[in-house]
Amino acid sequence: MVALVYSPRYDIRFFGVERFHPFDSRKYGRAWKELRQQFGARLWNHHVPVDRPSTDNDLLQVHSPEYLATIRRPRGLAAALELPFLRHAPGWLLAWRMVRPMRWATRGTVLAAKAALQHGVAVNLSGGYHHAKPDRGEGFCLFSDIALAIRSLRAEGLLRSPQRVAYIDLDAHQGNGVCHEFLHDKEVFIFDMYNSQIYPSYDSEARQRIDCNLPLPYGCVGVEYLRILRNYLPGFLDSLSRDPGIGLGIYNAGTDVFMNDPLGGMRLTAGDILERDLFVIDQFRSRGIPLVMVPSGGYTRQSYQFITATIMELLTMITLPPII
Repeated sequence: MVALVYSPRYDIRFFGVERFHPFDSRKYGRAWKELRQQFGARLWNHHVPVDRPSTDNDLLQVHSPEYLATIRRPRGLAAALELPFLRHAPGWLLAWRMVRPMRWATRGTVLAAKAALQHGVAVNLSGGYHHAKPDRGEGFCLFSDIALAIRSLRAEGLLRSPQRVAYIDLDAHQGNGVCHEFLHDKEVFIFDMYNSQIYPSYDSEARQRIDCNLPLPYGCVGVEYLRILRNYLPGFLDSLSRDPGIGLGIYNAGTDVFMNDPLGGMRLTAGDILERDLFVIDQFRSRGIPLVMVPSGGYTRQSYQFITATIMELLTMITLPPII
């Protein structure tokens, strides 16, 4: 079974102001609506509801109290979201309409990680905030949902040392926040393919933390991208699969690699993105490794369609039995 985590609270609506940012903050609801139209009532058999938003106590596992205090203030929140005009908005309104959806999505990633351990593959329709650092948010990422998922599972004994975590980041932007969250964690292994010429190219400390570091040229096309992925990912996973093995895989499936994306600087087609996603998922499934997928970045109005296409394939593939 493929578990699909979603809440209608994921979408960010702030009286249209969110449209001034290139990120489509409503793509989660659009993806869910498309899935319902295509898959019908059977979709509910795969749905995992989100029970609550992440609390400050949850987030203190991955963020400093000083940072959480900073984003309660409009100026600090506006800086993290890269929407400077929000510094003039009422704090309570920002907390409700901008921050709260990300708290729900962060909780969704935690639940997706748990569902992956139970079912084999789980997708959170939001999340993948891979630029959020322990002491700051950036790149439209407030909370490190990926780090919180790992630490929550460890705290509950669902991931036990020395079990490894394989984190695969295929967003066009390097996942610097995840690297900072796990700078000294020897049980989290990071595979990152990214456009080396764009944000956050300044963050050399993050790049040094990557275990399989694959910087790509600006304008990398799908054929070359997929060739590199096929050449490196299987060996990376095989190297980690020896005792004590991989307890969980996390796949950050950013769609900003699309050829028309204004920020990614890559040249993949919709077909390339689907092929990429299915290859990554198959690599984990063929090794019996539970996998959670998060959508991360995507700055075109087609982004939700790429997410939907991958999930539809997962829901209809008869070669994806649940892990027993």
